[in-house]
Amino acid sequence: MSNQSPLKVASLGLQHVLAMYAGAVVIPLIVGGALELTAAQLTYLVSIDILMCGIATLLQVWKNKFFGIGLPVVLGCTFTAVSPMIAIGTQYGINSIYGSILASGLIVIIISKFFGKLARFFPPIVTGSVVLIIGITLIPVAINNLGGGQGAADFGDLNNVALGFGTLLFIIFMYKFSSGFVRSISILLGLLVGTFAAFFLGKVDFSSVVSATWLHMPHFFYFGTPTFNVTAIITMTLVAIVSLVESTGVYYALGEITDKEISEDDLARGYRSEGLAIMIGGLFNAFPYTAFSQNVGLIQLSGIKTRNVIFTTAGILIFIGFVPKIGAFTTIIPSSVLGGAMVAMFGMVIAAGIKMLSKVDFASQENLLIIACSVGMGLGVTVVPELFAQIPESFQILTENGIVAGSLTAIFLNIVFNIIPTKGKVKEARIEGQNVAD
Repeated sequence: MSNQSPLKVASLGLQHVLAMYAGAVVIPLIVGGALELTAAQLTYLVSIDILMCGIATLLQVWKNKFFGIGLPVVLGCTFTAVSPMIAIGTQYGINSIYGSILASGLIVIIISKFFGKLARFFPPIVTGSVVLIIGITLIPVAINNLGGGQGAADFGDLNNVALGFGTLLFIIFMYKFSSGFVRSISILLGLLVGTFAAFFLGKVDFSSVVSATWLHMPHFFYFGTPTFNVTAIITMTLVAIVSLVESTGVYYALGEITDKEISEDDLARGYRSEGLAIMIGGLFNAFPYTAFSQNVGLIQLSGIKTRNVIFTTAGILIFIGFVPKIGAFTTIIPSSVLGGAMVAMFGMVIAAGIKMLSKVDFASQENLLIIACSVGMGLGVTVVPELFAQIPESFQILTENGIVAGSLTAIFLNIVFNIIPTKGKVKEARIEGQNVAD
């Protein structure tokens, strides 16, 4: 890459920013919208998220003795955290979100050395079920936004519905008829085209852009002192563990692309970086961060595998994060346009869960039962949260959140059916052993 001009490196870095930008800015818009933040708070949330994406990426790409996997990986906020953050913020307040993020980041740093050995408790049957539950619980958020936003005076207005489905159809059209880099930014293009159309319908308000400053500094605990709630911490720790499993796949994929063998020490440094990024996100009221798989596809498409492009990407993200005026432009996207894009994005979370489950042996009735019970429990508790209202409060920690209930069900049943040996399985193993000996 040394023979590449600085202009080419900068353009490739910008390409990576564009590929992940929609995914990065949509999350603060969704969470901030659900928690009814003001335009100024929303602008801060978007700007600090972009800034922290850059810092989190630097921590991962810069390899040293303690942290950093040293691969060309870009970090962004995980979609897996969206539904849990909204649930925590709605039930316990926004400061509980950041208390749980800080605690989960610390837990990730503590377990980073040993997580490879803990991975047997989180096979595809568990992680796939968890991601599937999270994706399913996100879809109502997308549909509410598509209609104009929950509680909006014009909810279900034909203009809102047309903008939402129009944005979704444009994204589908781009996926069908484009390829390469253009295809990788189809959601970003869909948001731009949808907002442009909404402007002519009088649904775009530029006041947040006008009032935003050109420069700001990150604030420690912008929304106030974090509070620590046990349920919230359990929820966010489960999200962090699922993210680590997903990131492991990204690390191995990039290892193959760059012809680098990934050792246990590399993985530990990678996990430690993620834990550190999560904690820094919590300190500045941003989000938990994980490796973005869409940028892996871009590396495969471009064939450029060196880290200096990703260092440039991180630099661009940090620059944008310091300029709220740029971040404010994302807050003008109407809810209905956002909702149309969210149907595609959250649908992809469900699809990712199904893809994880595709590695599972479906001939096993036990595996089918694990999926059935965990998804059923997760969805059931989400839809009917008052089911366990009468049980002791100490037990409600495990039952009041559908994602926690579904995840713990999947972990417990996987241990029962796939880790603890049963008489039948031991007998089968003995018979197989005898057959081999004969």
